[in-house]
Amino acid sequence: MPAALSPYLMPIVLLIGSNLFMTAAWYWHLKFKEVPLISVIFISWGLAFVEYCLAVPANRFGSEVYSAAQLKTMQEVITLLIFAAFSTFYLKEALTWSQGFGFVLIAAGAFFVFHKL
Repeated sequence: MPAALSPYLMPIVLLIGSNLFMTAAWYWHLKFKEVPLISVIFISWGLAFVEYCLAVPANRFGSEVYSAAQLKTMQEVITLLIFAAFSTFYLKEALTWSQGFGFVLIAAGAFFVFHKL
């Protein structure tokens, strides 16, 4: 693992990068319906390959300091944050109050994964 980032921060940085690519792989094409589906699939596979190249090391490095449940929870919260930004700024779809409330409930769940009762 690169020494420039702490073992606690490196997985988070890699998961953010990973989720940027995965969100793009799944949703970029919604603005380009004229692109043939087979082309969309191959482009998305290329993006997903980069996502895996970041996600696998994130989990490998992260397992040194986080449990698997904590890593998965971080990934889900990061995914929601990136998706919310992507949906708003790229797809131009406004987030609703009910979606925001749902995201808050997921964040509350993440709190409990990281804190023992």
